[in-house]
Amino acid sequence: MDQPVSKDELAAYLTANPATRFIDAIYSDTSGYLRGKRYPADTAAKLWKNGLNMPEAHFHLDVTGNSSDPLGRGFSDGDPDCTTMPVPGTLTPVPWAETPRAQVLMTQVPSARPPHVVDPRQVLARVVERFRKTGLKPVMAFELEFYLLDPKGDEKGRPQAPLLPGTDRRLVTMQANSIEEMDRFGAFIAEAEATLRQQAIPATATCTEFATGQYEINLDHVTDPVAAADHASLLRRAVKAVAERHGMAATFMAKPFLDRAGSGMHVHISLVDDRGANRFDDGSALGGPLLRHAVGGMRAAMPESMAFFAPHINAFRRYVANMFVPVNKSWGADNRSVAFRIPAGAGDARRIEHRVAAADANPYLVGAAILAAIQHGIENRIDPGPTAVANVSGQVDADIPADLTAAIERMEGAKILAGAIDPLYLKIYGQVKRNEHRSFMSEIFAREYDWYL
Repeated sequence: MDQPVSKDELAAYLTANPATRFIDAIYSDTSGYLRGKRYPADTAAKLWKNGLNMPEAHFHLDVTGNSSDPLGRGFSDGDPDCTTMPVPGTLTPVPWAETPRAQVLMTQVPSARPPHVVDPRQVLARVVERFRKTGLKPVMAFELEFYLLDPKGDEKGRPQAPLLPGTDRRLVTMQANSIEEMDRFGAFIAEAEATLRQQAIPATATCTEFATGQYEINLDHVTDPVAAADHASLLRRAVKAVAERHGMAATFMAKPFLDRAGSGMHVHISLVDDRGANRFDDGSALGGPLLRHAVGGMRAAMPESMAFFAPHINAFRRYVANMFVPVNKSWGADNRSVAFRIPAGAGDARRIEHRVAAADANPYLVGAAILAAIQHGIENRIDPGPTAVANVSGQVDADIPADLTAAIERMEGAKILAGAIDPLYLKIYGQVKRNEHRSFMSEIFAREYDWYL
């Protein structure tokens, strides 16, 4: 968890990097969009002393940056401030900046105003704190899929695959785990890897994925789920910036192409005891009773968590049959058609791969929902039921919300999430997404003219 902030971190950084001109103080809003302020480096010490006061409503903005005044917060209440402070250990360079610049993550100081924390990062931190009563420590890592695109759309403005570097030929093949394709885009991959290292983001392997121009970058597991979510959030920022430097665009949009695989946020999690032993491991491919109870909790909480896992209309387009995307609450060993996969491998690495969330979901809220579900399953010793042993990705579960409005309704009536996340926060989040959906639907789409005019 976060330690008290110290201005010594800033002084040491500037001594080591004297050319630094600016420091970006950044934080994640409800939709996972990074916002903040840019300070001249010689005035940034005030951040470590007094923090950054910023409108609380910034945490409630929708994907367009609009404040829809959810539950009267943002306009009706006079737009009050909240205080954020630097997160220790997150002051790093911004390697893609033309003028030498650094960035530091900010996080909310709990306020006297209910629900006391509205920063998604602090929502997760509180769930992690609650999890401590299990006596176990979560070990978590994120995998993020994304597409590389041509910055220019096609003749209808739709996204298209990038040009092969140094040529006028467009990438057209779909070669999963292709070394040749990674060689062709090697300059981008090398700079992305170097950038992530400079920003202390523990990226491990990169591979091509199951669609033309789709990639995945894995992150190493860490024993602090909040830090794991930090890594996912900052990775998206870095990948987009590096892609732009190479004449491409990177998108973590859940479903940019209807006929291609969507992009997911796969979360790997295990539990260790105070000796560091993996408590999911019992020597078997499926793990022991603790793992089964954790999966049972995940299955039980999945319907009421979908508004976190799929936070907009496009994210729900990702859930289609036979595209390696879960459409039910299944689980099993080494089976990519399930929602909760137990990967093969050594027993001390036994873990659950949660495969439900979209790549553009908020990693802090995804992590909070997963941990709340696991704790519920462990404390109530929930049996997950039988495993899936073959392809189950065509078996749609009617209990899982099929669209955003249904997902919001399930979240507003949540029982499991409400035991770990302030119910008032869940209502605020639901209202942000409900208003965002209403705004999205407030125009006539081209197909309506094609079909109904």
